[in-house]
Amino acid sequence: MAVRVQPEDFDVGAELAALRRENPGIGAVVAFVGLVRDVNGAQDVSEVSEMTLEHYPGMTEKAIEAIVTEARRRWTLIDALVIHRVGRLLPTDQIVLLAVASAHRGDAFAACEFMIDYLKTRAPFWKREVTPTGARWVDAREADEHAAARWAD
Repeated sequence: MAVRVQPEDFDVGAELAALRRENPGIGAVVAFVGLVRDVNGAQDVSEVSEMTLEHYPGMTEKAIEAIVTEARRRWTLIDALVIHRVGRLLPTDQIVLLAVASAHRGDAFAACEFMIDYLKTRAPFWKREVTPTGARWVDAREADEHAAARWAD
């Protein structure tokens, strides 16, 4: 299991190759790549020229590790990787890579979906968007909370 919070971009192909390298037990790798959009997802759709993600070092990694640990408790996983970027990001930049390796696709798909739903609602990140009307801090979206709620025990 690897969790990295970093300002640098990442190479999806290289990261996925490293995740599955030399493990013949892996039958499925499911990945999610989140990107910066040029509009926000709020009801008052606005153009976004840039986004800044802030976090609390140490706390953020522990929160993400807890999400991965919970996914491993629920599904049979061989490995997992989460890379989340912080700092100033522009539209089309990669924000997050979440990858899950397992023997079977069902566990990999379910765990990946669970992890991104929880990452969006439980990991301590603060997002600030710049729009034509100025900069603003963005609250968690209600749709993300509903998505995460379906996984509640």
